[in-house]
Amino acid sequence: MEKAEKREFVTWLNGVFKDSGSVVVAHYTGLTVAQLSDLRSKMRDAGGTVKVAKNRLAKIALQGTESEGISDLFTGQTLVAYSNDPITAPKIAIEFAKGNEKLVILGGSMGATTLDADGVKALAALPSLDELRAKLVGMIQTPATRIAQIVNAPAGQLARVFGAYARKDEAA
Repeated sequence: MEKAEKREFVTWLNGVFKDSGSVVVAHYTGLTVAQLSDLRSKMRDAGGTVKVAKNRLAKIALQGTESEGISDLFTGQTLVAYSNDPITAPKIAIEFAKGNEKLVILGGSMGATTLDADGVKALAALPSLDELRAKLVGMIQTPATRIAQIVNAPAGQLARVFGAYARKDEAA
């Protein structure tokens, strides 16, 4: 990389560290290109991104961000997984690491909170924003459905009574 490219990359990565809901740092030593492409694809499908970054440039990019506490994680062959949703990047990274022991989660950050590997696992265990929204909508819809059933029940009972009387009169 030339100096201008490095400067541009550091500026971009600094923006990523500032704007992301969560950042996960992991070692990827031993992963094949196909496995890394698979991780990138899964992350992209979920709304996140995986980027291999030079440690020195990542440490420079971390300066002045809330995530500055994770700079000591950047040793060896590291990659950065990030997403706007705080749950997406940890969830996909942990799921991939379960199936492939060569991806080693080192830690990460969520805003100003620095996470170790166990913190990333705990974050991954939480439901995603979309799952929480679905649960909330379900909780809101359930009482409305019950109210509609209760309101309609007397009308339905009256209709059955009138129907029974009509059948009784027809039979007589």
